[in-house]
Amino acid sequence: MSLPLPSSDALAASQALQRMIAAEIADQGGAIPFARFMELALYAPNLGYYSGGAAKLGRDGDFTTSPEISPLFGATLARAAAAIMAQSAPNIIEFGAGTGKLAYDVLTTLGELGVRVDSYTIIELSGELRARQQEVLKDFPQVRWTHDFPVAFRGVVLANEVLDAMPVELVVRDAGRWLRQMVTVEDGRFAFTPAEPDAALVDQIARQIPDADTLQDGYLTEVHPVACGFMRSLAQMFEKGKGAAILIDYGFPAHEYYFDERTSGTLMCHYRHHAHPDPFYLPGLQDITAHVDFTAMALAAHGAGLDVLGYMSQAAFLLAAGIGELLLKTDPEDALRYLPQSKAVQKLVSPAEMGELFKVLIVGSGVALEPAIERADRSHKL
Repeated sequence: MSLPLPSSDALAASQALQRMIAAEIADQGGAIPFARFMELALYAPNLGYYSGGAAKLGRDGDFTTSPEISPLFGATLARAAAAIMAQSAPNIIEFGAGTGKLAYDVLTTLGELGVRVDSYTIIELSGELRARQQEVLKDFPQVRWTHDFPVAFRGVVLANEVLDAMPVELVVRDAGRWLRQMVTVEDGRFAFTPAEPDAALVDQIARQIPDADTLQDGYLTEVHPVACGFMRSLAQMFEKGKGAAILIDYGFPAHEYYFDERTSGTLMCHYRHHAHPDPFYLPGLQDITAHVDFTAMALAAHGAGLDVLGYMSQAAFLLAAGIGELLLKTDPEDALRYLPQSKAVQKLVSPAEMGELFKVLIVGSGVALEPAIERADRSHKL
């Protein structure tokens, strides 16, 4: 691969993380599950990708998210959130708030609509991102930060590109059985080595992969026990409350995720706006993600007591929630202002861009969606 070189400080931080991971591998008898490697690479204190100090989002980071593309993304989400809060309570929780841009746009729009927000809680693991958020959101006194799920909650939960960054298990089909991909050290480098899965992983494979026993030998894919656990935690949080969670990410329903031709899974890494498949490249300096299995997420939420209120493409959600109307608040005759906004909206909704790859899953308790969003629901395709 030909990728940009890191600074000497960044390289030193990655090398420190590599030594930490290698020490844990040695302590565990020579190998750790890939999910544990991914957890350390992303979240090890002070050294992991999300817990360290490297810039992650925007032009100087590794990737750009929808809120960075257009303020109309957050403004549209605000309209959907307002309808849910009217049925529950004027509270919002956002997981992984990035630069704070989504929170800023949501709160600004709700203020313009005259919708009260008593609390906007951000659950953020990255110290670098939290500092950026605090600067961006300094004029909104209802914003606070925490690391933990509340015991109970009423209101709206927002999670944009959160599920894809949760550690996944890698499994591979071999001689008619599934093996767990472990990470070891060979000749001073991280490498994969297979091992028998434990009972919990066997159960996860059976629940998550349709026709798991019919896939060909050599088939490599991911299962998502951490993300499924997150969905169950959402259900527990809403157990005595009312509201809904709007989860936006790239992924597929199970019947599209685990199809015969996708033999190498969906794991992908992002470094300085370059996408590549090597999770062992400069641990701590690159993002590691996997597409979301939305069927598994919906089943985990429903099994824990939440209603699956809606599932649709990002394009269908944004259009149903009124992004077109928001765009037309700018006069199309004012080309200098209208054309950049129109181009940004096109990126968000075009099937060739983010419109179809990104999906929206809405789960909740005691609330209903706006009729236009409800009509866009395709949860029967899960």
